[in-house]
Amino acid sequence: MDFGLAGKVALVAASSRGLGRAVAGELAAEGAHLVLCARGELELASTAESIRGTTGVDVLAVPADLSDAGDVARLADRALERFGRVDVLVNNAGGPPAGPFEAHDLEAWRAAIRINLESALELTRAVLPGMRERRWGRIINITSVAVKEPVDGLILSNSVRAAVTGFARTLANEVAPHGITVNNALPGYTRTDRLLELGDALATERGVGRTEIEAGWRAGIPMGRLGEPAEFAALVAFLASERASYITGCSIPVDGGRTRGLL
Repeated sequence: MDFGLAGKVALVAASSRGLGRAVAGELAAEGAHLVLCARGELELASTAESIRGTTGVDVLAVPADLSDAGDVARLADRALERFGRVDVLVNNAGGPPAGPFEAHDLEAWRAAIRINLESALELTRAVLPGMRERRWGRIINITSVAVKEPVDGLILSNSVRAAVTGFARTLANEVAPHGITVNNALPGYTRTDRLLELGDALATERGVGRTEIEAGWRAGIPMGRLGEPAEFAALVAFLASERASYITGCSIPVDGGRTRGLL
């Protein structure tokens, strides 16, 4: 299937590793040029070089901290200076710290809002005018299955990612007449560094091994295993494609059937 992404420009936030890295690689395999960002400059440069060497696409790597509004603005400016446009925006950011409500002060809430909500708002604000002008665009937010079924101990993530969902669903209706789609991709338990770190934290808290934590996760997944980043990236690439032109305002889980809701 030709996704129609050859020559398009995709900005993938938080893309040096994990789900962002997998998404960037999948879009590049479809021929899209990339703008990547991450806080770690060396890891980001390594990722960019690897994707260039594998796919031959043009890759711009911009070190940036998505919790810093100035860095977010600079990232968008660099993308537009280099390529003149962004056709596909993938909003992504690391999840905020785990813990119950009482563990997080007001600054922790503000930090979660800055990195997970405000970065998506400002990157969208930067690229949307060009999408409107060209009457084509794809905005995809990486959120979490927690927006459909909140995960215990992740009150910051549950709350802020739900806000991103509300923003995206409303924006989808506003921009649909301009040929722009807005969707959310919801990873479930996927084998990333972030998940392994969460597993270690839970194991320490409960006084068990990480293998026991992972076994508990697998037990709740009908497919009986954790997801792989490439499986998640395949959905994002499809939502970015020409073929997905009539899909908008959706929140689609990639979770092996874990989410039990009908919708």
